[in-house]
Amino acid sequence: MARTQGITIKDVARRAGVSITAVSHALNGKGTLSAATREHIREVADEMGYAADALARGMRSSTMGAVGLVLRSLDALGDYKPEGVDVFEKFVGAAASQALARGLSLMLVPDLTRAPVPPLTFSMDGYIITNPHRDDPVVALLDKRGIPYVTYGRAPGRPDFPYWASEDDAASARLVLDHLAARGARSIALVRGTDANAWNDEHEEAYAAWCAARNMPARLYELAERAGVGGGVDLARRITADGLPDAVFCLTGRHAAGVQEGLIAQGIAVPDQVMVVAGSDSEHSRGARPTISALELDPVGSSGALLDILQALIAGTEPAAPRITQAHLRERESTRRRPG
Repeated sequence: MARTQGITIKDVARRAGVSITAVSHALNGKGTLSAATREHIREVADEMGYAADALARGMRSSTMGAVGLVLRSLDALGDYKPEGVDVFEKFVGAAASQALARGLSLMLVPDLTRAPVPPLTFSMDGYIITNPHRDDPVVALLDKRGIPYVTYGRAPGRPDFPYWASEDDAASARLVLDHLAARGARSIALVRGTDANAWNDEHEEAYAAWCAARNMPARLYELAERAGVGGGVDLARRITADGLPDAVFCLTGRHAAGVQEGLIAQGIAVPDQVMVVAGSDSEHSRGARPTISALELDPVGSSGALLDILQALIAGTEPAAPRITQAHLRERESTRRRPG
């Protein structure tokens, strides 16, 4: 994947009709330039394919030995420290340790399409993009710049893109649904998020197929990821108003904790009347009372597979992709119904 070469800060300054200092300040968020001038310079730099990576180009002849990691779920959430959501921390830790073991550095990078971007952003050898959205602008930007990337989870709307790895979301959904059915659930509600990513879409598709195969009515609810625990509490009232299900399967731990809290506040016993499960384990599911059964993802296996694929792309060879890992269900009090 070839990158744009030879564009300098002088070229950008000449095209934009400004000084080199103005270009530097605009791209690095410094100085006292007007908003209009700053935006004009950034547009010119982007059109020319310029990135402020001259230092990196001077330091290396081929690769930099560093890859970037972009957490699209947190970009969309607008919060890089969401309370109780440690699944992202586990993935980052696993990816960092595996990268170090391969002699690579890993750099966390926020949304690449939001200026100003950190220095050396576009000098990374490649990128891991977690949970990309449909028509994701970050993916489009990397395609435009010719920078190799892999995705944690399928890239929605890109059936021709094989360079991804993740847990088997459809198998994970069936694992939870079968678990609930074995404990007597005959009506199960699914609470998915609103982000247009494969995580939400594939769980919903598997749920719909599972219900159809058993002639069970599907009860689907959507709740914005940013709604958190409070949103789950409010949703619990809607769920009960629609008729009490035997179980509620929430894809996020915060929603699961909120739904359970809301059910209990209405005098509904968990798990005796309604069981609750989370699609990803977190502090919310472990710390809830009763504790909430949850899917434990495989950050070590998934991040290792992603690095395998990315290193092959950087080296110019065709990797074995995609790669599938497996989640495991941690059964806790929220699905342990008493006999009878």
